[in-house]
Amino acid sequence: MATNRTVQRPSKRPASARPPRDTPFHRLYRRGRRAWDRPLTAYYLIVGSSLLITVLGLVMVYSASQITALQMSLPGSYFFRKQFLAASIGAVLLLVASRMPVKLHRALAYPILAGAVFLMALVQLPGIGETINGNRNWISLGGSFQIQPSEFGKLALVLWSADLLARKQDKRLLTQWKHMLVPLVPVAFLLLGLIMLGGDMGTAIILTAILFGLLWLAGAPTRLFGGVLAVAVTLGFILIKTSPNRMARLACIGASDPGPNDSCWQAVHGIYALASGGLFGSGLGASVEKWGQLPEAHTDFIFAVTGEELGLAGTLSVLALFAALGYAGIRVAGCTEDPFVRYAAGGVTTWIISQAVINIGAVLGLLPIAGVPLPLFSYGGSALLPTMFAIGLLIAFAREEPGARAALAMRQPRFGRKRGAGGLVGPRRWNTMRRRASAARSSGER
Repeated sequence: MATNRTVQRPSKRPASARPPRDTPFHRLYRRGRRAWDRPLTAYYLIVGSSLLITVLGLVMVYSASQITALQMSLPGSYFFRKQFLAASIGAVLLLVASRMPVKLHRALAYPILAGAVFLMALVQLPGIGETINGNRNWISLGGSFQIQPSEFGKLALVLWSADLLARKQDKRLLTQWKHMLVPLVPVAFLLLGLIMLGGDMGTAIILTAILFGLLWLAGAPTRLFGGVLAVAVTLGFILIKTSPNRMARLACIGASDPGPNDSCWQAVHGIYALASGGLFGSGLGASVEKWGQLPEAHTDFIFAVTGEELGLAGTLSVLALFAALGYAGIRVAGCTEDPFVRYAAGGVTTWIISQAVINIGAVLGLLPIAGVPLPLFSYGGSALLPTMFAIGLLIAFAREEPGARAALAMRQPRFGRKRGAGGLVGPRRWNTMRRRASAARSSGER
């Protein structure tokens, strides 16, 4: 006699109900994931990566510039001393910017833009502007000190555009294409025109990248984005086609031979420097290419000297530091609810990472030589000062992340009277503040 039996299959539990695996690898992964998701991760990444890039840059500037200084009958530490002075001033600017409230940053946007435009126009006046390496973008301050106003134009464009787009977003005007483009694009084209009058196409490319990054953050539609891109590509093609120097640089992409009249000398010797470095390099100070073979060894091609002296390990370390800085900037822009912070953090991140990509791509022979320094790393005070101020902006914004302020409030001295936001507080109030900060941090981690 047949019987009907119902076979019960074991039900599959959802992934969330399954017990976590308890292997050493999974424990280490969960611990790293919790550390990565903490509110202060972006803050520490920005501070740590920018500090390491700057310090390593000072070391490499000293190593790469000694021969150039001696060839100019100057002390071997001449360029290092100037870079160290600029880094010291930049550190002060970074600390000031990191402690300034967001409202003050917004208030400074228009004065910085006006000052940058004035200085960039002043460069074109005879007797004031100076021409270096074919570009008229410098103003002499007397002696051996010069400033490049176009470097401050990057900071001005980021701050002013962030304030403009934030105000328009608050008024719900960014849904209309004319409000998204005007006056953002005309002002950006004004800065680009002043830069191109001096012939500095590398800086113009970076300003264009900042403009596109801001339009993308503002939610520009594809056709509007494509239209601005088409205009920029057309203008760039005309400017390259009408300049024999720029056409020669374009022809040196991927070159393995200096070519006729040594037109690709710098690009090829940059590859030679990287190729001779090996895995761990020839040693700090032992570069051969910096002995007159590689032009601009301490500025535009300092990454090549780094590869020769520190090897693949050194160059990958630099790339990892820039990647960490870029990730932290994107995280700050994505976690905030303040539109100004989002646009400013996104603009600064676009500026630094695009400039690093252009510089490193040129050294690797993947892009034409644009004549832009490696941010925080190459020699040049005019580039270092606004970049360090921009890093201070990122630090200030990272401190405002949800849970970050509360987590920072917990890291206070343990003994004696504690200092809170409003001054010195007693032990009872301090314990209450710590409990609230712990609860806020736990909610931020979840």
